[in-house]
Amino acid sequence: MRLSFPSIIGIALIAGAVFSGTKPPSSTRVSDMTLREIAGRKLHHGNRGFINPWNHHTNHGRLREVIKWKLFSRNEFKHLYRYEKVRPVNIDWASVSRHRGLSVTFITHATVMIKDKDASILIDPVLEGIFRTIKNFTPLAFDISDMPNPDYVLITHGHYDHLDASSIRRFGQRSRFITPPGYRKILSENGAETVHELDWFDSFSDGSREIYLLPCSHWTMRNPLIGPNTALWGSYLIRTSSGHVIYVSGDLAYFDRFEEIGREFDIDLAIFNLGAYEPRWFMKHSHINPEETVRAFRELGAKRLMVVHWGTFRLGDEPVYLPRQQIREEMERAGLSGRLVDIEHGQTLFFDE
Repeated sequence: MRLSFPSIIGIALIAGAVFSGTKPPSSTRVSDMTLREIAGRKLHHGNRGFINPWNHHTNHGRLREVIKWKLFSRNEFKHLYRYEKVRPVNIDWASVSRHRGLSVTFITHATVMIKDKDASILIDPVLEGIFRTIKNFTPLAFDISDMPNPDYVLITHGHYDHLDASSIRRFGQRSRFITPPGYRKILSENGAETVHELDWFDSFSDGSREIYLLPCSHWTMRNPLIGPNTALWGSYLIRTSSGHVIYVSGDLAYFDRFEEIGREFDIDLAIFNLGAYEPRWFMKHSHINPEETVRAFRELGAKRLMVVHWGTFRLGDEPVYLPRQQIREEMERAGLSGRLVDIEHGQTLFFDE
């Protein structure tokens, strides 16, 4: 398939390419510091935006690599695309609403609804697809108005498959938005009236639950003319009112700080974004792969693992169904199959009340 230059730009914006960047730290050794020290000294803040302290590839221009990947590299997975299927998503929202405890519903792509007793938390809502050139394999087959209204909407970063303007407009006047710094303008322009910005290790509490923004190795961009990393990115740690603790990775590359996070937080469920990880020579700087996901899960010391960000959009070379298949194999190889929450789009994990 031949791609136009605008299509290449669109894929690059959400799948791991950077066109220009901020200058990474040169004299400070972040390897000798804790995550809290890095966050406290604002080493992820640059002179023109934000910096990934662990991966300088995400702070520099990579347009040449995008063109190499999309136009001149052999796709080793293309023969598997014939097995991809469109699977419309239906959700029994009535059962989610009736449940009095904690539940996690995998909606589509990286969009997850956490129902925490009397409150609903929606992660990275992208409800109507993204660019027209990117096929949606899990279109919603339910009326979005049937969803519980989210009390909180959490945005991990600004890539188009995580921050969708049309989805924001649906909830802008009815929900509180929690984001890293840098997204207030786009959220306000799309109707968000209440925005809480969290830097790394900042937290928000409503008296019943507490939400932290944690560091991770990633980047963000929405406009190649402006450049990357004018806003921040992060993972979330949610202490729910039920007492369970949920880690939401957002998009991230593997980095060597999961043990540190696990020592500070006793995590019941780790939700990792797994998808768009091939080819490794290009994607390893932005997205974790199945083997790295299992390693990170073990280092976190979390009790259970759920993976999202697969099955909806083919943003890397691998077919959309492959991440689920490969994480099953990796968890079995590690002797951890019993700790994998193996659910599909539209299904819900109900915690015991």
